[in-house]
Amino acid sequence: MARKETKAEQKARVLKVLEALDREYGTEFICYLNHETPWQLLIAVILSAQCTDARVNMVTVDLFKKYDSPQSFAQADLKELEKDIHSLGFYHMKAKNIISCCKDLVEKFGGEVPSTIEELTSLAGVGRKTANVIRGNIYNEPSIVVDTHVKRISRKLGFAKAEDPEKIEYELMKVLPKEHWILWNIHIITLGRTICVARSPKCGQCFLQELCPSAMPVKAGKGEH
Repeated sequence: MARKETKAEQKARVLKVLEALDREYGTEFICYLNHETPWQLLIAVILSAQCTDARVNMVTVDLFKKYDSPQSFAQADLKELEKDIHSLGFYHMKAKNIISCCKDLVEKFGGEVPSTIEELTSLAGVGRKTANVIRGNIYNEPSIVVDTHVKRISRKLGFAKAEDPEKIEYELMKVLPKEHWILWNIHIITLGRTICVARSPKCGQCFLQELCPSAMPVKAGKGEH
């Protein structure tokens, strides 16, 4: 890029990006992990580490019938739970974390999923990303979830510079209006899965092409970066 974007210019571009995302994807809060209760979503998010949401949904359909409460998971046999979630990868650590997490839910929080970032991150297997998923989807608390799509595309758009997800979260909190924090993750996941794909971004097909610094070379050349 020739000259550095001013804060006013970035603010105007951010609003245009958000308007384009809203037009393209709507403003409905969507969660791609199937769940009926807060604790089911918490477990589904723990299971989703290094795994697709679709694959998690295939497993939880039976898992949540077998284990129908946090108490049930808290009392689960580790080896048996490992077999139940084996296909999702990292099954030993996930099973261990789920049992420990649910024990704390039962013993410390009366079986209810807490709402604060501090309480949530005190649970086994729950980092800021998982905590923010719960806060946004269950409690409608403005929160930014930084997954691989959000990290990659936020950097491409020039809205974040850091590598660390937590630092990116704070960068985006300064750039994005609060009412769009939850939607940002929903929209960017969709964009990252369909158009701004990691290995071969389809910049020529992207409705954000004119607003994305990383897409600018496409106009002059034939290839996509």
